[in-house]
Amino acid sequence: MNFNTANQTFRQLLGNGLLYRVPPFQRDYSWTEEEWDDLWQDILGLFAEDGEQAHYMGYLVLQSSNNKQFDIIDGQQRLTTISILILAALAHLQNLVNKAIDPDKNQRRKDNLQNSYIGYVDPVSLIPRSKLELNRHNNRFYQTYLVPLEPIPVRGLNASEHQLRKAFNWFRDKIAARSQQSGEAVAIFVDTIVDKLFFTAISVTDELNAFKVFETLNSRGVRLSATDLLKNYLFSVIASGNTHETELKALEEKWERIVDELGSESFPDFLRVYWNSSHKLVRKADLFKTIRRHVTTKEQSFALMRELDRSASIYAALRNPHESIWKPEERRLLEQLLMFNVRQPMPMLMSAHRQFAETQRQIFTQLLQAIAVISFRYNVICNLQTQDQEQVYNNVAYKIDSGALTNLRSILDELQSVYPDDAVFKAAFTDKELKTTNSRNKKVVRYILFQLEKQVSGQEFDFESAAYNLEHILPENPAEAWSHIDEQNQDKFVYRLGNMTPLEKKPNRAIGNQGYAEKIAIFQESCFKITSDIPKNSESWTEKAITTRQAQLAKIATAIWKVDMLKAN
Repeated sequence: MNFNTANQTFRQLLGNGLLYRVPPFQRDYSWTEEEWDDLWQDILGLFAEDGEQAHYMGYLVLQSSNNKQFDIIDGQQRLTTISILILAALAHLQNLVNKAIDPDKNQRRKDNLQNSYIGYVDPVSLIPRSKLELNRHNNRFYQTYLVPLEPIPVRGLNASEHQLRKAFNWFRDKIAARSQQSGEAVAIFVDTIVDKLFFTAISVTDELNAFKVFETLNSRGVRLSATDLLKNYLFSVIASGNTHETELKALEEKWERIVDELGSESFPDFLRVYWNSSHKLVRKADLFKTIRRHVTTKEQSFALMRELDRSASIYAALRNPHESIWKPEERRLLEQLLMFNVRQPMPMLMSAHRQFAETQRQIFTQLLQAIAVISFRYNVICNLQTQDQEQVYNNVAYKIDSGALTNLRSILDELQSVYPDDAVFKAAFTDKELKTTNSRNKKVVRYILFQLEKQVSGQEFDFESAAYNLEHILPENPAEAWSHIDEQNQDKFVYRLGNMTPLEKKPNRAIGNQGYAEKIAIFQESCFKITSDIPKNSESWTEKAITTRQAQLAKIATAIWKVDMLKAN
C-alpha cells in the first residue's frame, strides 16, 4: 500500500506552501458549541502550569499525487475548526489595529500569522491563495467572508454556513476575553497552539489506498468516515458529466436520507450486504475497489444510488425485528438472529425479500425459519467456520437475484452444506459450554432451556421474563459442599448446558450456592419440568450427572432445531 505516516504539528501541516482541500462532496461543516468547547478546554490545558506539553488531535487521512496539494479524506472538521480559531485571532488583531492600539506591530503580527496559517500570495501569479479550501457548500462563504475577514451576513446562509459563522464568533469572543487589548498575547497564543496541537497524518496516493487505511484503522477501533469517501467517489463520477445542480442536490438529499436511516458507521456494512445480495462475494477489504471497477459512469452511479435508496429500508428492517413490515413469526425469527449475533445470511435474506416478499411471502418466511435453525446449529452450537458459510449464502443470494432459484426446495438444497446433520449437532450440543458471564450468552442459554421446556412439558414461558432466573446447579461460586468436584472440574463444568436450568426467581435466590442436597427440594417444587425432573434422574450432582443430563437434552434439542427439508439426500 502506497502511503506515508508522520506525526505533524499544525505548523508543519500548514507550512512550506502546502494546500489542503475538502473534496466537493464531503460532509458540510457540522461542529457545534460542544465540540468547540472541548477543543478550547484542551487548548487552555496547554497553558496551565501543570498542563500537557502537547495535545494529540488524532488521525488525518490525506490524499495527494504530488505531496503539495492534499485532499482531506478524514479530519476536515478538526482542520477547519482550528483555521477558524486562527481567523478569529486575526479578527481580534485587526480590531486592535482599527482602535489604533499598537497598530504597526499588530498589523505585522496579523499579516505574518495570516501568511503562515491561512493564506499567502503566490510568488508567480501574485494572487492570494488560501491554504484551505472547503467543500462545495461551504467554500464560497469561507473564502468570501472568513478568510478576508469581511463583515459576515446573518441572512441568506445555509445551515452549515451558519455553523461556520457561529464558530468564528464563538472563538473570537473567547480570544478577546483571554487576550484583552494585547496583540502580543494573541500572537503568543496562536504561536503556541500551532506547535502543540499535533496529528498523525496518513498520506495516500488515491481513494483505494485511503479506503484501505479506513479499513485498517477501523479494525483497530478508530472510527473513520469511509462513508464520506464512498460518497465522494460516486458523486465525483456523477458530477463529471453534465449534471445539473438540482440533480446533485436531489442526490445529496437521497444520500443523507440513507445515511440518517442507517447511521454513518453502518453504511459501509449495508453497502457490502447490498452488493453481495446481487453480485459474487466481495470481501470487506475489496469492496471499494470492486465498486470503483464496476461503477465508472454517471448512469451506473445513478442506478446504484437508486438501488441503495430502495434497499436501505429493508436492511434496516432486517436489523430491527420491531419494524412494522414484519409479521409476528418473522419478527420472532429476526429477534433470534439478532440474539445469535449472526450476520452472514443478510445478503441472502435481502435478495430473498426483494424477490419473494410481495408476491410469494410464504417462501421468504419459511426461508427465515430455516435460517434461524441453521444459524442455531452452525453458529451457536457447532461454532463452525463463518467464512465457508458466508460463501454459501452469497452463492444462494446471487442465484435468487438472477432468477436461478425460484422456490423453497431449490434454495434449501443449496444450503445443505451449512446445515450440520443430527449426529454432528447432537455431539456438539452434548459438549457445549456457554459462559453466562456474558449477557448475550446468558440470553441464549435462557432461550435454549425455555425451548427445551416447551418441548418436554408443552408449557411456553417467556424466556426474557424477570420472574425466572438461570440456575447453575453447580454454582458459579461453589461453597464447601461442592468440594467433591475438584476445582479444575468446577471451572470446566459450571457453564455446561447440562449444569443449567430455569428456576423461579425467589427460590433461586434462596438456595444460592448451597449443596445439591439442599437444592433438590426446591427443584422438585419448580413449575419447570426439566428442572423438577433433575432429582428424579440424579441422586448426586457430579461431572457424570452433568454430562448425562446434557446428552439427554441434546436428543431433545435435535428434534426442536430441525429443518426436515434439509435432511441430507
